[in-house]
Formats: sequence, structure tokens, C-alpha cells
Amino acid sequence: MSEEQPPPVADHADGHDPTGLEAARSLAAGVRRTARKRRAARRDRRAGGTVEPEFSGAHPDARDPALLGSALDQLLADRGWDRQVADHAVYAKWSHIVGSEVAAHCTPEQFADAKLTIRTDSTAWATQLRLLAPNVVARLNEVLGDGSVTRIDVVGPAGPSWRHGRRSVRGGRGAGDTYG
Repeated sequence: MSEEQPPPVADHADGHDPTGLEAARSLAAGVRRTARKRRAARRDRRAGGTVEPEFSGAHPDARDPALLGSALDQLLADRGWDRQVADHAVYAKWSHIVGSEVAAHCTPEQFADAKLTIRTDSTAWATQLRLLAPNVVARLNEVLGDGSVTRIDVVGPAGPSWRHGRRSVRGGRGAGDTYG
């Protein structure tokens, strides 16, 4: 019998399949493998063959119940998802990492290839965060793992867009002289 391999993960920017299709397929493949093994064991029993007992002995083995946390850790490690989960922890632990005062004025916007983009709510906070960047990188690497973040890009608040509405001009500058 050949075991079915789960299909490759869909190519998304962060390697995450938002539909959960990859997880569902791997779960279904595992259920099929288990069902196949049970059918084979039933056939062997009917034919008079020897089958390993289906009870657990005095020593721990793979059939013993496991804690949910350790089972999830094992699943993440088996699938190679542990690095992605650690990378996304920057969003969940942001206020813990940088402190509540800084987190109130800036948010992580994008995290890819060890580069974190942070958006601030004012230009003053953007300047302040640029000065604090080495400390923030050190703190992020302390919490997420060494080498997780190598660069921080700080962007200020987005200005108004004049590309639509009453004051837009097709193919022209539009309201470019509005602010003097």
C-alpha cells in the first residue's frame, strides 16, 4: 500500500492558506490511512493472522492520549509551520513587545523576509520609532527568536488621496496645489 501525500501548500505571500483547504486535505488523508489500516487488521484477524494488540501497555507509546498543546506543537513541527506561527506572533504580542504606550501609536502592517513594516499615527511617532528601531529589533528577536527581524521600515500616516471625487482630473495633477 502506498501512502497518499498531501498536496503542496498553495502559494500565498506568507505561505498561509486562508481557506484551510490544505489542513482539511491532510486531515482527510490521515483518516483514510487509519481506515485502511483498520480494514487490513480486520482481514488479517479473519484469516487467522497475528495482529498487534490494540491496547496500550505499561509504557508510553504513540497510542496514549496527549495534551492538546504538545499535540499542536508536534503538528506545527511536522508540517514546518512553526516558523510561520512564530512570525505571526508579532501581531498578537505587539503591545507586549513594544509596550502599551508605543503600541497605542503604531501597528505592525506587514512582516515578510525578516522585514517588518510599521505604520504610525503621526509623523512625530514615526521619527520617534525610527530612533527606537535598534531597540525594537533587539526586543523582537528576543521574543520571536534570534534573526527573526533584521530590518524595520517605519511609515507615517497616509495622506489624503485626490485620485477620486469632485476635485480629480483625469491624467493631470489634480489638486496638487491645494496645500500651497
